[in-house]
Amino acid sequence: MDETVARTLSRIPLLAGLPPGALTVARLGGLTNQNWRVDAAGASYVLRIPGKGTGDYIDRVAEEQAARATAAIGVNAEVLHFDAADGVQLCRFVAGARTMSAAAFKDQGAVRRAAVALREVHRRAAPFAKDFDLFGMIDDYRALLARRAAALPDGYAAVVADAEAVRAALAVHPARRVPCHCDPLAENFLDTGERMVVVDWEYAGNNDPMWDLGDLAVEAELGPAEEEALLDAYFDGAVPPAARGRMVLYKAMCDLLWTLWGVIQHADGNPADDFWAYAVNRLERCRRLMAEPGFDRHVAAVRAG
Repeated sequence: MDETVARTLSRIPLLAGLPPGALTVARLGGLTNQNWRVDAAGASYVLRIPGKGTGDYIDRVAEEQAARATAAIGVNAEVLHFDAADGVQLCRFVAGARTMSAAAFKDQGAVRRAAVALREVHRRAAPFAKDFDLFGMIDDYRALLARRAAALPDGYAAVVADAEAVRAALAVHPARRVPCHCDPLAENFLDTGERMVVVDWEYAGNNDPMWDLGDLAVEAELGPAEEEALLDAYFDGAVPPAARGRMVLYKAMCDLLWTLWGVIQHADGNPADDFWAYAVNRLERCRRLMAEPGFDRHVAAVRAG
C-alpha cells in the first residue's frame, strides 16, 4: 500500500483499527487531488488526499459544510470523515454508478438527471458557509499568481476588460444566491441511471444557479440539443430568457476564471496535465464565445431581466 495512503488511513477512526491486510486500495482519477477506492470489511469508500498547494485557494471549512449539506439531501455521497485542517475526506463509495464524461453526457437522459440534481441543491440544500464571487475570485487568483511571479496567457487582461460589460449586465438584476456546486466537471457526476450523485464540493458556494448550468455546459461539452435538454429539465419547460442569457454569459465567464486556475496548476508544477495549454485553450474559447454575434443579445436579455 502507498505510504501516504496508509498514513492517511491511520488518521481515520472508522478504518484506523483495521490491520493492513484487511484493506485494499486502488487509485482513482483526479486532477489536483489523489483519490483512492478503499475496500474494507465488506464496505467500499473513496479517500480523497488533497493535492499540493490546494490549501492556498480552497477553504476546507466551507467545503466540509457544503459536502455535508448536500449529502444530507441525498445529492452528494455520504461523508464519513472530513478533516478541515487539510481536507482529507472519506466518503461512501457509490456502487453501480458510472463516472460521467463529456462523451457520456451526449445522453440527454443523463443531462436531465444532472439538471434535476443541481436543482435539488439550489432549492433544498442548507445555505453554504461562503459565497462564490466570480469577479472577486478572478481578482484573488490574479493576486495569488502575481505573488508567485507567474505569467498569464497573452491577452488575458484585455478579455477581463471586455468582460466588464458582462459584469455590468449581471449587476442590473442580481440573481438570488443559492447553494451551488460551482465546479461541475463532467467527472464530478456519478450516474446510477436513476439519479445523479454529485461529488467534489471544493469550490462550492452560494451563487447564481445559472453558473452551475453554464459551467456544466462547458465542462461536459454539451451541444445545442443537450443544452436545451439541460434548461428544459431544470425549468420544467418554461425557460426565462434572462436565465438562458445568464447561462450563456457564465459559459464565457467560467472559462475566464478557470484559465487562472490552470495557470495556478502550471505554477504549482501539477503533473496531471499540460495546464499551460489548458489555460490558453480556455481563454481562447472565452474570447470566441464573447465575439459571437449572438452574445450581445444575451447580454441585453440579462440587462432587461
